[in-house]
Amino acid sequence: MSTKGIYTALSGAMAQTLKMDTIANNIANVNTTGFKRDQQTFGEYLTAAEKEQQVMTVPRVPASIESFYDMNGGDKSFVDSAGTYTNFEQGSLKTTGGKLDVALDGPGFFEVSTPQGIRLTRAGNFTIDGNGQLVNKDGNPVLLENSEGVSLSADAESLEQRTVKFSGKDQVYISDAGEVFDGETKMGKLSVLNVINSESLQKVGNNNYDFKPNMAPQVVAVKNPSMKQGFIETSNVNIINEMTDMIMAQRVFEGTQKAMKTYDEMADKLNQVGNTKV
Repeated sequence: MSTKGIYTALSGAMAQTLKMDTIANNIANVNTTGFKRDQQTFGEYLTAAEKEQQVMTVPRVPASIESFYDMNGGDKSFVDSAGTYTNFEQGSLKTTGGKLDVALDGPGFFEVSTPQGIRLTRAGNFTIDGNGQLVNKDGNPVLLENSEGVSLSADAESLEQRTVKFSGKDQVYISDAGEVFDGETKMGKLSVLNVINSESLQKVGNNNYDFKPNMAPQVVAVKNPSMKQGFIETSNVNIINEMTDMIMAQRVFEGTQKAMKTYDEMADKLNQVGNTKV
């Protein structure tokens, strides 16, 4: 009995460790533009839930060890990690006054072209690189709308046509409608996609998102996205809530450590009794 208990407590400790790692990452990105907080989801795994009903015999007499003989000591219970969930709630908007800064006020993602393929991001703090291209903070080209109204195409010719290359004029800016201007010349409109099944997205680093391998992307082009030029979207991390969750997770972790220590002491005593010679 004690052996099973220590593994149950261990699984709880591991779950809280994973939760604290996730919270720590949220806190570290509290000032990251467009960052979306993560949270861990857990469930309880019970072997009994997988058994046929007749196996779990409920005694109709006062309970005893013999009453539960059918279990044969095979039942287990532990904390099961169900995965990481990203909270896509809107972050607050912060004014910068930058002509190339745009914040999405509502659903949607910008498209950027990376060496690994097209990725999605909420970070709209754009700039111009040495080649006159409109890029994000990592130097990846920001893409314009596809002429067909769809995107996520990795065709090299299509990507070339959808990148923004300024002529070097001083009057470059992005309007509230997402239209990119080089002086008086309209270069195009920023591509903004809305992901219908947001659970299909996964973080791939540098504040970018890609689609999970086992889930087909379901996206639609946002024709009239709500943007704020001269603003950026801050992270949706609430530092007070994160610190509170961190403290609670730490306390639960300490509780599971005490439980493991207790089970270990119980096992030692049982071994001592078993080794005692009469």
